[in-house]
Order: sequence, then structure tokens, then C-alpha cells
Amino acid sequence: MALSGARRQILVGAALAVVLAGALLTSPDTVLSRAAWLVDEPVRLLIAAVAFAAVRPLLAWPTTLLAVLLGYGFGLSGAPVALALVTLTSVPPFLLARRVRADGDVAAAGAAFVDRAGGVRSVVASRLVPAPSDVVSVAAGVAGVRLPAFLLGTAIGEVPWVLAGTVVGLSAETLTAGAVADVADPRLIAAAALSAALLLAPTAYEWYLERRVSSDGAGPGS
Repeated sequence: MALSGARRQILVGAALAVVLAGALLTSPDTVLSRAAWLVDEPVRLLIAAVAFAAVRPLLAWPTTLLAVLLGYGFGLSGAPVALALVTLTSVPPFLLARRVRADGDVAAAGAAFVDRAGGVRSVVASRLVPAPSDVVSVAAGVAGVRLPAFLLGTAIGEVPWVLAGTVVGLSAETLTAGAVADVADPRLIAAAALSAALLLAPTAYEWYLERRVSSDGAGPGS
């Protein structure tokens, strides 16, 4: 059942208020400060990581911290678990955006882009760009990406960031929320951005050709 305009605004406002309050009043350092204690028992660390993933969307914590935490406890073998949790923790913002999305130029443009580029490819490219994860999730929901395409695209696009976070956690002596900054290596950012551009280049070129043909056809004497 579609939400009315007033109910949609109330729901979006409430969600934003919760996220803002969580971001201001809490810090992932509370969890990370106990990382050494968690690492002593693998099951305990895994439970903590799942709980971290569950509350993360409400508190606007970076998804990369999951990879850092699991890399600290499990090394590189924690990367697959981290990737699964990063993908799943991105779902709530996506579903909320799909639920409350309204008609408009932004939504129409996003839907047109997804139709042209494909759901999986558009999500992969968006994930490779170093933008906040929840922003990408909400944008995909507004654009009408289907859930299976969103999950697959997120899992593929987050691979570089998860691997980088795992390596940072593996090499860290102690963990803090500032570890996210270590993941954002300029070389990784440049390589990921280039990969995103290459993924979207064929679609952009096709769009350019269509616009050029349309422009030529609408010229004088047409």
C-alpha cells in the first residue's frame, strides 16, 4: 500500500532524526575499544560483528569498520564474512528508500539511468566511488533498483573497500574509528573511481550517440 505524502514525510523525518541522533550521541569506538577482548573468543567476535552490522544503519557508522574489526580478529580470512555483513547492513536504508520514494525529476532520472546501465552495473559503479555507503543505498532505492540486483552489485562493488579494511585491521595494534581514514588510500580511491568510470563508459557513449543523432535529426530542414 502506497504511503500518503504526509505519512511519507513523517517517516523520512523520523528516520533522519534517529540517524542524526545516533551519529551525534554514539561512537563505534565504544565497540572497537573492546576489540582485544572480543578477539580472545572467535564466536564472541562474530556475534559482536553481527550486532554491529544490525545497529550500524541506525547510527550512521561506516560499513568499512566491519571489515576493519573482522580483519583485526580473523585476518584476511575475515574478508568473506565482512563482505556478507557489509552487504546485508546496506539493505535497511535501501528498503526504506524504496518504501518512501516519491515521483519527481530526481527519481525519474535515477530510474532512467538504472534502466540504461542495468541495476547490477549501476550499483557496482556507485559502490566503487568513495561515497558514503548509506547514500549509495538510498540512491539505489530511490532509483528503483531491484533487491537481487542491489545485493549482487553491493557485494561486487564493496570488494575493494572490504579487502582494504581487512588489511588495515590485520596490521592495526589497536582499533579506533579513525582506522577508516587508513582505508581511504589515494591510490585505491583513484583505481576504484577509474573502474567505475570504465564500467559506465559504454552507457555514457551510447547516450552521447543517441543525443547526437537526435540533435542532427532535429536540425534545420528536418
